[in-house]
Amino acid sequence: MNILVTGGAGFIGSNFCDLVLKQKEVNKLFIIDKFTYAGLEENLEHVMSDPRVQLIKADVCHTELFKEPLLDANYVFNFAAESHVDNSIMSPRDFIQTNIFGTFQILETLRQSNNLKKFVQISTDEVYGSLTNTALPSTELSPLQPSSPYSASKAGADHLALSYALTYGLSVTVTRSSNNYGPRQLPEKFIPKIIINALNGLNIPVYGTGKNIRDWIFVEDNCKGIWKAALSKETNKVFHFGADNELENLDIVKIFLEELNQKESLIEYVKDRPGHDFRYSLNIENTIKTLNWKPEESFHSGVKKTVNWYQKNLVWIDKANEKLRIKHLEMRQK
Repeated sequence: MNILVTGGAGFIGSNFCDLVLKQKEVNKLFIIDKFTYAGLEENLEHVMSDPRVQLIKADVCHTELFKEPLLDANYVFNFAAESHVDNSIMSPRDFIQTNIFGTFQILETLRQSNNLKKFVQISTDEVYGSLTNTALPSTELSPLQPSSPYSASKAGADHLALSYALTYGLSVTVTRSSNNYGPRQLPEKFIPKIIINALNGLNIPVYGTGKNIRDWIFVEDNCKGIWKAALSKETNKVFHFGADNELENLDIVKIFLEELNQKESLIEYVKDRPGHDFRYSLNIENTIKTLNWKPEESFHSGVKKTVNWYQKNLVWIDKANEKLRIKHLEMRQK
């Protein structure tokens, strides 16, 4: 079995590569990454000694650079994406280019494949838009109502992938997960920012009143679900991966501050994000029933594992922060 993972040096992608290499039936793992600020070489150092791994530096918008591996792969997982909502508000072009056009380029190339068993498009709960406190969780058939350029670009890519299934006969699966957390997540994201700022005694910014609600899933649980969805006989379907663990952002901050023995006085309320979605929630009943999958990591143990990883990887944090600094400088100069 040959596997190709785009965005394999990123947060979820690198954790997924770890899972793939635990599978005995995997003969080759092609990892594609552009190594922007979101893709760190350090995330893959521990897998590069595995003879099954081939790392290719390439932009998904230029599939000619990895056409042979793409056509050789039996399963293709598209993790490559610009993913930070704030950045999409400031620089939407990058999100349209990578998330939509990049997905298009991959799909177009895969039309030539004689080896493809499944193309898996990695998506997000954000495509459904904002829910109220009392709204039922989104199902796989709920309308897509994205609020930001990021979520709109992901919704567009999802529609495109599923259209290639109907029009060209590609075998496609779309996975949508709730907020992931765990090792190797960039410091710009909410939970890593809480941890890193708390470790340094810095204020922790919280948008608005902190009442916005998210469901949090440990990254390894999401990766296991994605793998099951790929191997499933079900095709041209959407699968949800969540943890039924909805919490207000302010409560998340307090949980991590308690774990880190830091005071709540570090919390700093800041101006709310434009178009900030109030709540996301996924109905995962169909996924549990169809894939025999369920989240294994409790939020309590996931918090401890995540904090422990960041405490032990201070050099990684420094390198990630430096790449973020350069990225933000580039964005200001545009």
